[in-house]
Amino acid sequence: MENRIKFLMIFVCSLMFAQQTTFKFDFGGSRVENGYIPITKNSKFDRKTGYGFMDISGLKSVDNGGNALTGDYITSDKPFYFSVVIPEGNYDIKLNLGDTNGTSETTVRVENRRLMLDNVKTKEGEILEKTITVHVKDSIIRNHDGEKIGIVKLKPRERKYLHWDNLLTIEFNDKAPKVCSLIIQPNKTAKTIYLTGDSTVVDAQYEPWASWGQMLPYFFVPEKVVIANYAESGETLKAFEDRHRIDKIWKKLRPGDYLFIQFGHNDQKYGNSEKSGYRKRLKEWIDKAKQWGAIPVLVTSMNRHVFDENNKIVNTLDDFPEAMREVAKEENIFLIDLNAMSKTLFEAMGPENSKKAFVYYPANSYPNQPNALADDTHFNTYGAYELAKCVVKSMVDQKLPLSKFVSKNYKGFDLNKPDAVEKFYWPESIFMESLKPDGN
Repeated sequence: MENRIKFLMIFVCSLMFAQQTTFKFDFGGSRVENGYIPITKNSKFDRKTGYGFMDISGLKSVDNGGNALTGDYITSDKPFYFSVVIPEGNYDIKLNLGDTNGTSETTVRVENRRLMLDNVKTKEGEILEKTITVHVKDSIIRNHDGEKIGIVKLKPRERKYLHWDNLLTIEFNDKAPKVCSLIIQPNKTAKTIYLTGDSTVVDAQYEPWASWGQMLPYFFVPEKVVIANYAESGETLKAFEDRHRIDKIWKKLRPGDYLFIQFGHNDQKYGNSEKSGYRKRLKEWIDKAKQWGAIPVLVTSMNRHVFDENNKIVNTLDDFPEAMREVAKEENIFLIDLNAMSKTLFEAMGPENSKKAFVYYPANSYPNQPNALADDTHFNTYGAYELAKCVVKSMVDQKLPLSKFVSKNYKGFDLNKPDAVEKFYWPESIFMESLKPDGN
């Protein structure tokens, strides 16, 4: 009887914690700031407590004395991941990064390698406060009263992802990541950009694969805008409907939010834009987004790595990019012509150099990869980053209302002069896989 009561108390406590939306964590040693939850090198994640590190091996607690909140920190020689059980929603996360007795270098990503902070360096003795804004989602479809009315049909591979697991997971990476504290608070006012699309948009979990959608948050001002990426590998407009992914978004859209739509790579397997129902569905989505008071934005699919004998990109997407351009014009809505921009970008790189933007790697570059990777559709982190800059450039050039929230991380972009791959910096995550994503 006593054990049963103890179990019920633990269950009730964990249930109450699961509904909690505001947290204050003090990372470091035994000294703890008032009102904060202590996090040490031994704080392994446990669903009963509702928070902790995915893996505690290699973690170090360092205490320099002085201020209880900023005088100590957690660090590691390898990437480390901190998770919190939290309801879906938008959250501001305030981080204190640095070392009162040294320097630090920290890159912060969330969920499936979604880039938030890139190589934040602190001088000796400096503590920097940084804010990121994150969208957390689960697979339950709820009505506006919060009642469950359906569920997103996830693919088997998605069940391993870090963004459908009812947790907020933060990745700390780089040469010397040092985390002093972390505060999580709900954000009820940020404009949400919902991304729909396929493997070229998805938040890819595994190195070396990446997509422009997971790089996009880095270029927006936190607290004002949050990126909600619902794209998934192998999807078409129809599959997005059949798996109820779009139904999930319809129940979450608010007036003033944005719905970005990029499909085509997989839709073309089912005929041209007319036969596959592509045009019809685009118009239906546009109409419904407008009914919710949201702003639909069409994004044409980027080109594949296919060149002709004159070193010009070959269109392998049938009439889908042109169909999307025509629909955008007919419906009088914003269009980001990533298809045209990627053609200019890849041709500026050239047939050989542009391979460095795609998943082209010799055998044994990654674990369990006996064969060379030569993928003309999917991008690595450098390619994804360049495409994200294309998307942001189009917003700024067209003066989309969103452009006023573009951060100082975007410094302009010349399609004819892409960033040198040698200067691109990306400390790799621990999750690696040579298996090609769904779709082509």
